Amino acid sequence: MDPFSFAVTADLVVLTIRDRALHVLLVERGIEPAVGQWALPGGFVLPEEDPEATAYRELAEETGVSTGPHLEQVRTYGHPARDPRGRVVTIAWLALAPDLAEPSAGSDARAAQWRPVTEVESGILPLAFDHVAIFTDALERARAKLEYSALAMAFCPPAFTIAQLRAVYEAVWGVPIDPRNFHRKITGAPGFVEPTGDVVRDGGRPAQLYRRGPVGQLQPPLTRLGR
Repeated sequence: MDPFSFAVTADLVVLTIRDRALHVLLVERGIEPAVGQWALPGGFVLPEEDPEATAYRELAEETGVSTGPHLEQVRTYGHPARDPRGRVVTIAWLALAPDLAEPSAGSDARAAQWRPVTEVESGILPLAFDHVAIFTDALERARAKLEYSALAMAFCPPAFTIAQLRAVYEAVWGVPIDPRNFHRKITGAPGFVEPTGDVVRDGGRPAQLYRRGPVGQLQPPLTRLGR
């Protein structure tokens, strides 16, 4: 067998928060294999592209967003039997952005929808190929990085309240967080967030607006409840 006879794809786990719940972008496949099944968005790496360019292209086709979202590589999946069409190696990417609009299905998909991550985690909504494993790895990456990094702010607008940031942690982790402890932890970490000098009404009370600070690490880290 020719060792160079394989294809490379980029698959995306795109997460956003809608109605205070974490959602993932899924597409209903319109072609074989797995026609009619739900899957992660993605596509083949074109000869003139590198995998990251493919990821951005697919993200733009499905969401209309090509710049701004946080995008990072998760890992590579290459089991010989993962795709019935032949040997296909995929590079998975995690994309995060706030308030993404309704998606539009690409040329090879019947539909595209934001679905609660709980539907996939619970098994209510099965995915084609090995996409459940890819989804699970990417979701855990996002949840773990919230403990020690500024990744949660990728879900926030440029200026946000601490309550808005806490809502991100609660949506991604799926657990309630004590407001006072969270506020003390976040604002007490040097350089993690910094006040903008502006205030907004949050639940009828004035709330300080913050932006991401110059320090991208949270020390000591936050921990998820129930772990």
